Amino acid sequence: MGRRDRPVAEDKRHKRAARSGVEIGPAVWLGAALLVLFLALPLVALVWRAATEASGPASGAGEVLNQALLLSLATSVLSLAIILALGTPLAYLLARRRFRGARLVETLVDLPIVLPPAVAGLALLMAFGRRGLFGRWLDDAGIALVFTTSAVVLAQLFVATPFYVRAARGGFARIDSDLEDAAASLGASPFQLFWRVTLPLARPILGAGAVLAWARALGEFGATILFAGNVPGVTQTMPLAIYGQYNAGDLRGALLLSLVLLLVALLTLLAVRLLGGRAADLTT
Repeated sequence: MGRRDRPVAEDKRHKRAARSGVEIGPAVWLGAALLVLFLALPLVALVWRAATEASGPASGAGEVLNQALLLSLATSVLSLAIILALGTPLAYLLARRRFRGARLVETLVDLPIVLPPAVAGLALLMAFGRRGLFGRWLDDAGIALVFTTSAVVLAQLFVATPFYVRAARGGFARIDSDLEDAAASLGASPFQLFWRVTLPLARPILGAGAVLAWARALGEFGATILFAGNVPGVTQTMPLAIYGQYNAGDLRGALLLSLVLLLVALLTLLAVRLLGGRAADLTT
């Protein structure tokens, strides 16, 4: 298709989209509006109640917020670094090599996404607890993981890794192999080919996957509370601090911490959309 034909094709697509929009009945719009309203209502209520409670009595959530936020940021960044270091090679292998057991590996990588958080926490406990499959060996060596900050990192790794690996696998698979073949024909070594050609082309998608994985690690609750506990300053991340403040009857403190995580979630979505748009521009 020539350059002159592209505007004509785009006009036809726009006309088809416009016609399909006219054919949508009011029942479809009503159903969509109800669902959007249902999704927006809890968020609006959260912000409204937090604004209402802002003029209430002083809350001691400030210290809890600082402690939990610093711990959440430190552990989630460490988890992300490990995910990037180990998940990138795995995603590249799954995207570029067909080997025996690849489907099984893909299933194992994707499983934590659909696994209930309580099951994930219990599985980690059975594996790395003091009486766990591997935890007893660690305990004999004087290494304790349960109810420590290391347990928080392990829980975040378990639940957040699939979000990055899935995105990275798709990013590597979408790269035009002709560009890599051209670089190889010019004498680039496999390492140079990956570092200077493959990785830069996939970087926007890898970035989007990394942001999603970091956000998932930051918001992890179920596996963390079962495997690491809820110890202030040691394992109490932001989601656990919200749970603790609410159980203690400090609604204002719970709302304050929730607003912080809500803001982080919004910024995360903006970053993912920005990186995803750049990735789409590079692949079209």
